[in-house]
Amino acid sequence: MPPPAHGDLPFAALVPFLLLTFVLAWGLLAVFLLFQEHLARVFGPISARHPLFILAVYAPAIAAFTVVAAHAGLAGLRRFLSRLLLYRTTPGWYAFVLLGIPLAYAGGALLKGSKLMDLLALPEAGALLATMAFMLVLGPVEEFGWRGVALPLLQRRLKPAWAGLALGLVWGVWHLPAFFLGGTRRAGGDSCRSWPAPWR
Repeated sequence: MPPPAHGDLPFAALVPFLLLTFVLAWGLLAVFLLFQEHLARVFGPISARHPLFILAVYAPAIAAFTVVAAHAGLAGLRRFLSRLLLYRTTPGWYAFVLLGIPLAYAGGALLKGSKLMDLLALPEAGALLATMAFMLVLGPVEEFGWRGVALPLLQRRLKPAWAGLALGLVWGVWHLPAFFLGGTRRAGGDSCRSWPAPWR
């Protein structure tokens, strides 16, 4: 393979990215488990709004920014963040995001046994906007790492489908702690009663 262009990350940067991502997220989990009572007194019970959970969610982004800055400096970090302005896509993808994902969620809830009227009941506008704003700065931030750094690096060595599968496996392993923590959607098994778990 040719050497990376100026400012690009080498494939080897995937290792420190993954190490930092797992150490931050799983390390915070270990800290919480070791000092659970003390941290609960200071920050409150574990939930998606818990500061340690939010920091754990941001672990891939923190790792991505750290690795990019270490390899390409502040100018490289600015180029990396400038990709946020690339928004062009086809109308079909907008339709999928606005209609397809909610329909898939509703279908899954119906299969699980939820009632249709419960799904159609909308919260107050203020609560809905607050939820949307919170989720906008919670879950998507991790994609700076997964899709901004890890996936492009994997695609240098693997075909896109295999790169996506490999990253999906890593992503799944990274999320495992969320299934074992109380106060999270994944631990409780009911997405209607609580915020999503902070690993996502």
